[in-house]
Amino acid sequence: MRNRQLVATILCVLVLSGCGYNTLQSTDEQIKASWAEVLNQYKRRTDLIPNLVNTVKGFAAQEKDVLLGVTNARSKIGSIQATPELVNDPETLTKFQNAQSELSSSLSRLLAVVENYPELKSDANFRDLQAQLEGTENRITVARNRYIKAVQEYNTIVRSFPSNLTAMLFGFQTKPGFTVENEDEISIAPKIDFDTPRLKDK
Repeated sequence: MRNRQLVATILCVLVLSGCGYNTLQSTDEQIKASWAEVLNQYKRRTDLIPNLVNTVKGFAAQEKDVLLGVTNARSKIGSIQATPELVNDPETLTKFQNAQSELSSSLSRLLAVVENYPELKSDANFRDLQAQLEGTENRITVARNRYIKAVQEYNTIVRSFPSNLTAMLFGFQTKPGFTVENEDEISIAPKIDFDTPRLKDK
């Protein structure tokens, strides 16, 4: 009796390994790891924002609408529970992505306003924050691309024969990809150049 159970167990292991069960597990874990890195980089950007806003406020307090826009966009992101399970909920994932996109737009407006304040552009603290933000935007792009590739690989396995049979048997379903309305725009980190001389009025 025990021998039959052992043989049955070995056969199950062989069948499952041949039908993509292990691959489904490993690619699902890769998605979780990639998503965790996306969240990590977004959090890094979110953590930079209060210092950035306060620095700009010190030089350009009159830009209340722009400063408030950045603060509100940051708050909206904080209201969404960014858990690993988020990648399994297309509706919540879309809300999260849209909130991040709104924050990107608000930051772009804030940095455009800075052009009107030469003394702010030359402030060492601001320049350091700007460099950190630029580096973070680049890291976000890299992390997002890794996540997109991980989802693509996983979804291909879930849909391919014979691993699709294993996926159905164990409840593995395709996961939503990272998409936003202005995907082309946000795939490029904002250009921030404070060294370009402005044309003088003639």
